[in-house]
Amino acid sequence: MNVLKFGGTSVGSAERIRSVADLINDGSPKIVVLSAMSGTTNSLISISDHLYRNEKQQALEEIQNMELNYFIVISELCRTEASVKRAKEFVQTVFTYLRSFVNKDFYPLQEKAVVAQGEIISTTLMHYYLEECGIPSSLISALNYMRIDKDGEPDYYYIEQNLKRELTAPGVQPLVITQGFICRNAYGEIDNLKRGGSDYSAALAGAAVGAGEIQIWTDIDGVHNNDPRFVKNTQAIRQLSFDEAAELAYFGAKILHPSSIQPAKKCNIPVRMKNTLRPEDEGTLITRESPAKNIKAVAAKDGITAIKIKSGNMLLAYGFLRKVFEVFEAWKTPIDMIATSEVAISLTIDNTEHLEEIYRDLEKFGTIEVDENLSIVCIVGDFSLDKAGRAASVLQALEDIPLQMISYGGSEHNISLVVESSLKQKALVALSEKLL
Repeated sequence: MNVLKFGGTSVGSAERIRSVADLINDGSPKIVVLSAMSGTTNSLISISDHLYRNEKQQALEEIQNMELNYFIVISELCRTEASVKRAKEFVQTVFTYLRSFVNKDFYPLQEKAVVAQGEIISTTLMHYYLEECGIPSSLISALNYMRIDKDGEPDYYYIEQNLKRELTAPGVQPLVITQGFICRNAYGEIDNLKRGGSDYSAALAGAAVGAGEIQIWTDIDGVHNNDPRFVKNTQAIRQLSFDEAAELAYFGAKILHPSSIQPAKKCNIPVRMKNTLRPEDEGTLITRESPAKNIKAVAAKDGITAIKIKSGNMLLAYGFLRKVFEVFEAWKTPIDMIATSEVAISLTIDNTEHLEEIYRDLEKFGTIEVDENLSIVCIVGDFSLDKAGRAASVLQALEDIPLQMISYGGSEHNISLVVESSLKQKALVALSEKLL
């Protein structure tokens, strides 16, 4: 059994839904994980924002517009009056549920329930369309098996046991449709795996059932060797290792959710990136080993803030780094990169929600400097022992670009550099021209 995930653009219209239905109708057993139709999640978040602010009329208008748009999709998708009627009645039920929040107090956790409706709609419409076409399928709710614990991490045992129970229930077809992104938390409340979490859902489901392959279908033909939004003539990479793919995903390759690699790596399940618009293309295969030992790709992550702590007390003092890291732990702020000298620590973060509190707590250790509007540029490939001098070639390619920080040696698979965000595109182009 394989697990196939289709993103929002892949099911973003009636035509796309039909195309996906054709792709998955090959007779082989599979779990199909769907995102919400493109634009739906943003609209549902906007509705939630109006509800928070008690802007009832604006919320009702957005709900009305969304409902009408879905009616149009249904009219284009379904071929019989009976199917149109069935689908519209279902959508009306969903939007009646959304309207029920307008005349009562709205609290944060309810937003999760509101946003979850996007995946519930897309999977139900797909299931209805398959039934209309005479293609047997089963619709399984992710809320019945996907759960996170008190720390927001997947409850692997619960997921495995309950997904297997769902799949072996009487009457379940070999073709299973289910939702990405949504789940329940440790208290049984509707929650989610954060934005982009449908990839994560597919990987967790694949790990739970021991899938032969996890396929991530998007609107691009695999992981590219640079960002096509900023660099011309990028190319799809045919094979990556799990570690290389994880580095690229974390540092800006938005085609893949960073967390989705770990469950596949843990169970040694191949992950294949495919293009819904060009299903014949082989895409990118991600496995334990990567055959080519060279520089594979470049990615960039924006919204980076650098913090430098200068202190004479750091010289020859043990425990200093621990005390600094405890500040970030206390404010639940992950660190991306770090560089040290005898009297200074430089590090980067991408979450500045508690920057003021972090700054205040760090001041007792020394002089603090904060630099914002930065980007991390990540060069991914084989840097083990660096016998080919690849690290030197990276620095030579960027000789005209000021570098704020360099991280090298922490991984055999990447070199990370910090530059001003205004210079990011120049850095990506230079690396592409000289290294890829």
